Amino acid sequence: MNAFELAAAAGADGIETDVQLTKDQIPVLIHDENLRRTTNGTGFVQDYTYSELRLLDAGSWFNPKFSDSSIVSLDEFLLWFRDQPMFLNAELKTNVIEYKDIEAIVYESLKSRGVLDRTVISSFNSNSITRLKEINPSIKTAFLTSTKIRNLPVYAKSIGADALHVKHRLLDKKLVKKCRKERLDLRIYTVNRLSMMKKCFKLEIDGLITDVPHQAMEFRSLS
Repeated sequence: MNAFELAAAAGADGIETDVQLTKDQIPVLIHDENLRRTTNGTGFVQDYTYSELRLLDAGSWFNPKFSDSSIVSLDEFLLWFRDQPMFLNAELKTNVIEYKDIEAIVYESLKSRGVLDRTVISSFNSNSITRLKEINPSIKTAFLTSTKIRNLPVYAKSIGADALHVKHRLLDKKLVKKCRKERLDLRIYTVNRLSMMKKCFKLEIDGLITDVPHQAMEFRSLS
């Protein structure tokens, strides 16, 4: 939550966050499937209940002053987010572990909080994109990839994606042109260098995902 609040204070247009499922089927926000790197716990998220995860220190890995930070549930985050004038990119982390029913669970959470109209759900797993469209064909989805795939925009469109979210090194004029042809939004991750931000703005992509939103906002205002 510290990072989300800082992003809001910086004037970021939106927030990107990763969603995994606990042992008791609660969607929580954490990047890794394993707890080892960013908490004082061990093992996998899916092997803990939400109440057990809440006891872990999820901030000291970054800076000791965030030692009181804990893993938050999607619902807890949405209670804060619904009053923010921001866009949400919820990434389902189903490329390593295909959490059963995560698509339906996350969809219902977003729907109940009334934020579906400003949310895109992304995943590296094409099956997740397909399942989301089966739940609601109008939900905005994005296919994530860091791999150069032949006819990537056509493939993304074929699985029901409304957008492509690609690693910054894949960005070029040809990709932008193909996405426009397929009517796909194109967003780039993770854009932390000013030179890459400049390239994104020049090619007029639909969004960039960054760890330094304050710098991106400042640079955009000068472009």
